[in-house]
Amino acid sequence: VSDQDYIDLSQDSVGLNIRSTPVTYLNILNPLRKLFSKANNGVSPQLFSYNGKGACPRCKGKGVMITEMAFMDPIVQECELCHGKRYSQEALQYTYHGKDISEVLNLSINDTLEFFKDVPDIYKKVSLLHQVGLGYLNLSQSMTTLSGGEVQRVKLAMELNHTGRIYFLDEPTTGLHLQDTQQLIDLFEGLVDKGNTLILIEHNLKLISRADWLVDMGPDAGKFGGQVCFEGHPKDSLNDKNSRTGAALAAIIS
Repeated sequence: VSDQDYIDLSQDSVGLNIRSTPVTYLNILNPLRKLFSKANNGVSPQLFSYNGKGACPRCKGKGVMITEMAFMDPIVQECELCHGKRYSQEALQYTYHGKDISEVLNLSINDTLEFFKDVPDIYKKVSLLHQVGLGYLNLSQSMTTLSGGEVQRVKLAMELNHTGRIYFLDEPTTGLHLQDTQQLIDLFEGLVDKGNTLILIEHNLKLISRADWLVDMGPDAGKFGGQVCFEGHPKDSLNDKNSRTGAALAAIIS
């Protein structure tokens, strides 16, 4: 399989920068700006962009001031003018349903669903992050602050409505609570039901037990591994003495 035949949902934050947030990644800033414009007598939508006309004049919409230091990591401090809100005072004087643009962007994904329940263009996209267990993030959170697992789930969220694709994921359950792991498994099964194929590198036994096909690599790690110890349905690995994964699965598969 060539790299053109599958989508690598890695944990790398390639392409993300300090301006990247869930709201930019979901591409819902434009409909959000239009809502504010319409609610405030046609004020220019550009006023509600922290990358343009509405940006705080001091931090230029970053929300922080970055001081480069010779031979040291840069110093990052909250902007003293906008206090991290990213917007100018002019932009912040306008509201939508009682909240200014900064307050809306600081809503959690879960709260956003309620706030925009009557705005399908925004609700549908935000619900994708809710489905992958990221409801605790807020819309304006810098994507550079997310863990590798969270970045991976953001990428996964953007694929939930696709069919007929092949996805590759490396350790997708790393750092997840048991409840979140089950939610992720349900999402994977939903993707498979839609005609997609998922190839996972994984050590979580609960997820492995639900696989359609298991390739057990070993017998040990690093230079002591690299051999196919078992290949087949997970249940069949229980009866294969060469499969250490099968021995471990015996405790959870009856």
